[in-house]
Amino acid sequence: MNAVTRSIAYIVLAPILGGLLAGLDRIITARMQGRYGPPVLQPFYDVLKLFEKENLMVNRFHGYYLVCYLAFLIASGALFFFGEDLLMVIFVFILADIFLVVAAYSTNSPYSFIGATRELLQMLAAEPMLLISAVSLYMVTGSFEVAGIAGSGKILILYLPGVFLGLVYVLTIKLRKSPFDLSTSHHAHQELVKGLTTEFAGPSLALVEIAHWYETVLLLGIVYLFFSFNPAVGVAAALLTYFAEILIDNTNARFKWQLTLKSAWLATVALGGVNLIVMYFIFVR
Repeated sequence: MNAVTRSIAYIVLAPILGGLLAGLDRIITARMQGRYGPPVLQPFYDVLKLFEKENLMVNRFHGYYLVCYLAFLIASGALFFFGEDLLMVIFVFILADIFLVVAAYSTNSPYSFIGATRELLQMLAAEPMLLISAVSLYMVTGSFEVAGIAGSGKILILYLPGVFLGLVYVLTIKLRKSPFDLSTSHHAHQELVKGLTTEFAGPSLALVEIAHWYETVLLLGIVYLFFSFNPAVGVAAALLTYFAEILIDNTNARFKWQLTLKSAWLATVALGGVNLIVMYFIFVR
């Protein structure tokens, strides 16, 4: 499959795969809590129902920022599966999140404002580890391009176990799962109404959900890189990582933002930073 086909496949199929993962998330979560749970296609039913509702926007900029958020998120994933520079992918991904924060700040809702502030804190907690992951993959493979990293043939997880564990730690933040679901939550245990997404309703909220599906597939794609020496192993590792995130989500209470920042930075330094220094002495010195 060539690069263009992979990018088109991501744009078309990522919402389907992401929605199915969200459905499995709900079922697994329900079983862990002793419930039967909804059907696996329930996320799609919910989104279709949202599209049938009236699109209530707080102001005209609210909708523009949301469209920019979705567009840049899709662009980051398309660049990733096209095999482009991983640093560029991460920067576009961060830019997409910034547009979502600005959309939340553009309202007068105190819940939305607090959710946006918490999202910024979570970005500060998680983004350094994403950048360290890109730099570490470059040090081992000699390439920032996703295609070069995936095609290196090296068993990257053997070189970068600390970086991988640090990445998994911050994935809990990026996927907005407990104990780091501070800004908003995709389950019913969010105390700040819906935090970051409080003022989104109807089709706008549906777009936020679809964007989350795109985001999930992109993040699991980054996990895949560490096991890309074998495609089947890579896919299995990505799915097991997602299951681990669901398990963490259902076995931990929410942290305060102070503990979120401290723990994420500690994981970044202790796991990612130390592993990066070791790689420096192996590949550079």
